[in-house]
Amino acid sequence: MGDPIKKVTLRNGTVRWRTMVDAGKDADGRRKQLTITMDTRAEVVAERARIINQRRTGQLIVPSKMTVGQLLDAYMISKEDDLEETTVDGYENRLTHIRARLGSMRVQELTDTHVEEFVTWLLTEARRRGGPKGTGLRPSTVDGVLGRLRAALRYALRKKIVAQNVAEFVTVPRKARKQDRRDNQREQPWGVVEVKEFVVGIREDRLFAPLLLSCMGLRPAEVAGLRWAEDIDLEAGALDIANTRTMIRNARVVEKDTKSEAGERTLPLPEPVRLALMNFRLLQEAEQAQLGKYYLSSGYVFVDELGQAMSPRQLREHAYRLMAKLGLRRVRLYDARHSCLTFLAVNGVPDVILAAWAGHTNASFTKKKYVHPTAADMGAAVTHLNELLGIADGQPEGAA
Repeated sequence: MGDPIKKVTLRNGTVRWRTMVDAGKDADGRRKQLTITMDTRAEVVAERARIINQRRTGQLIVPSKMTVGQLLDAYMISKEDDLEETTVDGYENRLTHIRARLGSMRVQELTDTHVEEFVTWLLTEARRRGGPKGTGLRPSTVDGVLGRLRAALRYALRKKIVAQNVAEFVTVPRKARKQDRRDNQREQPWGVVEVKEFVVGIREDRLFAPLLLSCMGLRPAEVAGLRWAEDIDLEAGALDIANTRTMIRNARVVEKDTKSEAGERTLPLPEPVRLALMNFRLLQEAEQAQLGKYYLSSGYVFVDELGQAMSPRQLREHAYRLMAKLGLRRVRLYDARHSCLTFLAVNGVPDVILAAWAGHTNASFTKKKYVHPTAADMGAAVTHLNELLGIADGQPEGAA
């Protein structure tokens, strides 16, 4: 076998040294060879040895023309067997911003400075809808976009397309988060008094039972997915949550399993909810008898007067109309879940039961994201502090 390193003389008389080295396979599985050209033979020998060693240890990054847009395509293909349709839609929505700003760049040329500038653009002028076009996105949205970019670059790192994840340590500036909290203060979930006012005020509403299910902590998609035959046992006083009907971009309903394995659960029915469901089923039977063959009989719990299954969006909009009618603060219907879990936590329900009721695997997540004690909830603490600090009936212990 001859010497793999060749001496090359250029037209101007300059001498260079060149060789070819097998670099394994590229991201597409094709055999890749690299050309090494240096000023001296010793440099070529050293570079060739480096490449061979890195190939052997799995550290070699083969030069690639892959763009960020092509990486995102490959990343989504790698996830297609793991993601549900609604999740894919959410991912693609976030990737849109990455494609628009960074899509044409080569992945191997992307730097942390590019990513930092990308975050600045997202926070100042990336909005396309949901507000004035050309303004900034909220930090929570930017977090989601940045999270998808990090995940795609982790895929590139795993596939030896890049040597490092340049987005791994880029974050949304704290100043932007603080400004967002000042500018976008969200309504706090209802307290106990407001929940009771709502429940009393909607007793005569046709959708009283589905709304009570929201007040006992079910997600709107879980309420919409409940079926009489498969999921409701009124005699035993229990319901199974195993099916959901959720929406893509608030326009199209998608039926699927629960959000996670922990989300598939059986809950005992509080007696007021069980009675409300019994009445709602009797009402549906009366509606079916009245309409006869024109009744659609979908089998779902949450249906309109014709028996047609209703969507989570319709449940939310109906709830908002009732809030306005009753003069209550408008809060997200999803926040009824927060109110329920806060009430259970404040009243001593163990963390493990709280998480199981919510359909979570992690009790600390449930408490962090869903439990929001109010000033009214602090009353029990005051009672205990009175005892600790020696106060009884407004007088210090031992006072005359």
